[in-house]
Amino acid sequence: MFPYHFIGYWGDKRKEFLSQRRKGAKEEGAEGKFVWDVVYVGCESVPVLAKNTIAAISAGGVFDNFDVWVRLESNKLILGRDAFGRVSLFWTQQGGVVWFASQLQLLLEVIEKPEVNIYGLYGYSCFSYVPNPLTSVNEVFSVCAGTEVIWKDINYPQFRNIYQWCESKEHIQDENIAVSQLQVLLKNAVEKQVADLQDEPVGVFLSGGLDSSIVAALLVEAGVKVRAYTLDFGNVGIPEYPYAEQVAEFLNIPLVKVDASPKNIKNALVPTVKALDLPFGDGVTVPLYLLNQVASQETQIIFNGEGGDQLFAGWTNKPLIAAGIYQAEHPNQEEGFIQQYLRTFHRFWGYEKRVYQPEIYAQIQGLNAQDWLLNALDASFCPSLLHRLRRASLMLKGAQNIHPRATALGFAHGLGVRSPFCDLLLAEWTFQLSGELCLHGACEKYILKRAVENWLPSEIVWRQKRGMGVPLTSWCLNDFWHDIGNWLNPGILSSDNYFFPDLASQIVTGELGGTIQGRRIGESLWLLIMWQLWYSHVFGSKLGKKSFYHPFILPRWLWKKYQQFQT
Repeated sequence: MFPYHFIGYWGDKRKEFLSQRRKGAKEEGAEGKFVWDVVYVGCESVPVLAKNTIAAISAGGVFDNFDVWVRLESNKLILGRDAFGRVSLFWTQQGGVVWFASQLQLLLEVIEKPEVNIYGLYGYSCFSYVPNPLTSVNEVFSVCAGTEVIWKDINYPQFRNIYQWCESKEHIQDENIAVSQLQVLLKNAVEKQVADLQDEPVGVFLSGGLDSSIVAALLVEAGVKVRAYTLDFGNVGIPEYPYAEQVAEFLNIPLVKVDASPKNIKNALVPTVKALDLPFGDGVTVPLYLLNQVASQETQIIFNGEGGDQLFAGWTNKPLIAAGIYQAEHPNQEEGFIQQYLRTFHRFWGYEKRVYQPEIYAQIQGLNAQDWLLNALDASFCPSLLHRLRRASLMLKGAQNIHPRATALGFAHGLGVRSPFCDLLLAEWTFQLSGELCLHGACEKYILKRAVENWLPSEIVWRQKRGMGVPLTSWCLNDFWHDIGNWLNPGILSSDNYFFPDLASQIVTGELGGTIQGRRIGESLWLLIMWQLWYSHVFGSKLGKKSFYHPFILPRWLWKKYQQFQT
């Protein structure tokens, strides 16, 4: 019965849409002047839910702790989402009806003529995800993590924050006390997530980095049968799997290397886009799809290390801290701290006039991408800079990007997704830490490393953090060179009327901007590729007529010769 999705409505009149278009376990009812229906897609029977709850999902299948829920209370409809944002929840209002669903694609069936939300597109181009509560579709909204949306009346939704990440007034200064408490919290977080398991094996995505290695070690200590899965990008880039092999050997667990060759990546591109539901532009998503695909052949539950960076101030916070200190001392500088933070996403912010066609550019002129960051960086919740950055990482990069996409990819393969770092007691405890215990000199995640240094090989614990080395630029400039001519074809882009037709060639030549060089070339192209594939395969847009006047039609070596001749 797990995992599943749901779609339903709440309104003044009964709708036959669900019975006609959707097969699945169905539940219906009435309260006061309102009626409701819910269809559980992928279920053969209605799940057992608490009183007044008509729909809910837990990412990991632990049904005493839901990640999204739909409740009816005293003639009110309530849509809610957990603070970690592991499962998405969408809604749209059509006449006298509020429709809600755990997948955007399900709500697309309700809207007669769906249109792209230009503001959502712009947010995506800045962050590589669509900022909540927007979605990429007009009139469809996402429930923000840690929020409930409440209707007493069909036409007037109210929004209520149910959780805020807040810095504690008292800070833990003693390193030994912090280490002891953290070890207990980490063990408890895993024990809660394995309590319902019998004798079945579970999978863990093992990159060889600190966070996933900790999860693997704790699962082994808890006595769970564990199989680890890691990515193999071949000879391109800096391989990470030797570290995963070292951890697997240390823990004495089997390790499966998943082939993330360009051929497999290309074959999985469209299935990944469909599984993600929303457009996500990070290059890691397709390799993660392949991991889920292989793991699903051997297990029904997958564990990951997602969330560790957000909790323990990973992701190279040092430049932002320096920027924050400098801004405090020089408040009249042209670029403020929030602008500096916005730059950490490394996307198209600042290049709008060169990216969008004039009509779209005119529509986004009144938008300020910084506004999507203000709440997350609100100093009233976290006065100290490091905790403010951690709050922002939880709310932005975690709840709107990393966690929902991990769950979506797992669900597409029938997997429950469990993230031990998404533990509320553990997360709240981290907001008691003094800044020095998170960032000790130049050492990030210091207290976490101290807590686990006896659980794993020293080289794994203390090696410098690196993100997953997805070789996007190499793929785009070599293996996918001709494919870019199809995915980002000038004729298609021209007929879509969003991006300039020659945008892809501007990126590969370095003419778009000085910061889009090296790895940023691949990241920028990938962002556009994932949007275009979502636009075609999820949104359902018909492709325009292709143009044959673009550099990708030639072999890259010949095009480079042509470029040299031109100059």
